[in-house]
Amino acid sequence: MPQAPSNAPITYADAGVDIDRGNRTKKRIKYLAHKTFTKGVLSEIGGFGGLFAIDKAKYLDPVLVSSVDGVGTKLKIAFEMKMHYTVGADLVNHCVNDIAVQGAAPMFFMDYLATGRLQPEVAEKIVEGLAEACKHNGCALIGGETAEMPGFYPEGEYDLAGFIVGVVERERIITGKTVEVGDVILGLASTGLHTNGYSLARKLFFEIAGYTPDTYVNEIKGKVGNELMQTHRSYWPIIKKMLAAECVSAMAHITGGGITENLPRVLPRGVAAVIELGTWPILPIFEHLRQLGNVPPEEMLRTFNMGLGMLLVIPAKKFKKAQTVLEKLGEKAYTVGRIVKGDRKVMYT
Repeated sequence: MPQAPSNAPITYADAGVDIDRGNRTKKRIKYLAHKTFTKGVLSEIGGFGGLFAIDKAKYLDPVLVSSVDGVGTKLKIAFEMKMHYTVGADLVNHCVNDIAVQGAAPMFFMDYLATGRLQPEVAEKIVEGLAEACKHNGCALIGGETAEMPGFYPEGEYDLAGFIVGVVERERIITGKTVEVGDVILGLASTGLHTNGYSLARKLFFEIAGYTPDTYVNEIKGKVGNELMQTHRSYWPIIKKMLAAECVSAMAHITGGGITENLPRVLPRGVAAVIELGTWPILPIFEHLRQLGNVPPEEMLRTFNMGLGMLLVIPAKKFKKAQTVLEKLGEKAYTVGRIVKGDRKVMYT
């Protein structure tokens, strides 16, 4: 039988949404975001939209470049380990890398955080990570959305997504159209899985091998959880210098789909890439994952970054210059392949 209506007033908090708690959290978020503000920011946190002015003195013909992404099932490990600080940096750095490959400098970032019941200390840790990574990338955190949705997410879980806007001079957009046969492909090291391939990694580690995040594994010289939570690296400090030296004709951020699917995205018609296996150190975590599931090599290369988070296509005549720039930065780049005749695909040798 339906319950007889009682005369007690029902509030939003009774339905699971506590506006006052949300407001207290937003105050703290405002403070963290403020620390990332650059001179382009024209609005306050809390408006209906974030305002940002492009520096007209710096750009003659500015083009905006935008991207949106989430953290994916890496969040499942964050929940289990109660480690919420690094996922913000994962998200910001992923988005920054995605627009950097087209030559764009990050201007501003916005986040979307949704959860069943807002836990202020968790939200604060996430936003702290976002703000710190924004600051590190010279990018302002100018707004976002914190959504409390009772009954939609399991207790203690949340989803996190982000949106970035950057700017590039029209003449300096990196499209890959100048890539030609004979160009050299350089690889920059990743810190681990970054934010991709976690559904397979979780299946292999936690179901097949029966590990927990606390399991110490000799082959990876560390605890499973710590290795899986290694922060997604930002390549912007390196890319910025490479762009200034004008020695790169295309770049590919190696995310979901691995080298196999991401490198062709920046190749023009008529060329292909040959990647030489064994020319860079494959991180132990990938080798261990492969052994656990007897995963075919081509599946590994199409799922994970395999130790290379960014590929740079360098014209042969600029190769020495590129090496000098990277050496000055103390960055070890691996010569992993070359551009050949073909049709926008990756071949492994």
